[in-house]
Amino acid sequence: VEKLINIFGTIRNAFVGTATPYYVENGNFYLESNNVKNGKINYNSQIFVNDEFYEKQRDKWLKTNDIVMVQSGHVGHTAVIPEELNNTAAHALIVFTDYMEEVDPHFLNYQFQSNGKRKELDLISTGNTIKHILASEMKNFKMDFPTVDEQSAIGSLFRTLDDLLASNKDNLANYQSLKATMLAKMFPKAGQTVPEIRLDGFEGEWEEKEFSKLVKRVTQSSDSDSLPKVEFEDIISGQGRLNKDISGKFDNRKGIHFKPGYTLYGKLRPYLNNWLLPKFEGVALGDFWVFDPNGNDSNFIYYLVQSNRYQKVANDTSGTKMPRSDWKSVSSTIFAIPQTIAEQQAIGAYFSNLDNCINSFQEKISQLETLKKKLLQDMFI
Repeated sequence: VEKLINIFGTIRNAFVGTATPYYVENGNFYLESNNVKNGKINYNSQIFVNDEFYEKQRDKWLKTNDIVMVQSGHVGHTAVIPEELNNTAAHALIVFTDYMEEVDPHFLNYQFQSNGKRKELDLISTGNTIKHILASEMKNFKMDFPTVDEQSAIGSLFRTLDDLLASNKDNLANYQSLKATMLAKMFPKAGQTVPEIRLDGFEGEWEEKEFSKLVKRVTQSSDSDSLPKVEFEDIISGQGRLNKDISGKFDNRKGIHFKPGYTLYGKLRPYLNNWLLPKFEGVALGDFWVFDPNGNDSNFIYYLVQSNRYQKVANDTSGTKMPRSDWKSVSSTIFAIPQTIAEQQAIGAYFSNLDNCINSFQEKISQLETLKKKLLQDMFI
């Protein structure tokens, strides 16, 4: 156990004061607390400063492997300065620099994220509404140091986990944006009878039908206590997945009786993205529309409901007290659908595969996050 003052020659504040007069459109990247979150540097928001201000900060420039800590707001979040940010100016961060001992910066960075250290940092934070931490307080802050070899082994284990998380998150984002693009292009726009992008092997115009002729809206209710009940909060918004096992969720509340392959759609704000294509029979509680695919491919109907055209009509919620989709306008909206069930099935299968990929990345991400959390708890004292 060592105090940080014995490890770092300098523990100081980055520039404190107003830097806004020196902001420019393009200039020198200026690192702020927004860019330091969960042990990493991000570029979600970017501020640039002019040369004059940047040069003035020369004696405070960050160096590769320095550690920076958020001082105000989400206090205690840290990151290691990568090579690409060597000689960067920074704002309102605590900077740990000038190593006096050989330590692995990444090991320290992850130790700051461990449960024990997060609690200790909370104890020395001040302020009620906005938390604040002082550079002077950090000088006597104690950290645990195994051998340098063990430090770098632990540091690189967590970096590997973070890299895996990042690549899964990238893949997820790519598949999600592919799905959004395809939902916009594989269903015809208003007044058109051919989609912008079409799967190979299909031709001819699609036929136009009112939504009420396309599906059967199921209104028959049931209070059966041997069928599982689905509520809005059981569905992960926008993902069409249940967030828990509801196969044993029985009671005798009344709702709409649905069968496997029916589409459930939450017609009430803020649940307009709560849709589900169940593989089981059950009862939908709350403000759901339930659609029997009416001889159409059930996947096709399920993705039609997610398409831009349907969403646009359904999102035009009337009534201010309880904004909800208006059945009159949705049911009378005309949609073009493929003439053949084969093309419907192909489209349904295409999107279903996309969703499977998206779900598997989501699962991986949450497994890795759980593992990281557990290791942060177990690998540090």
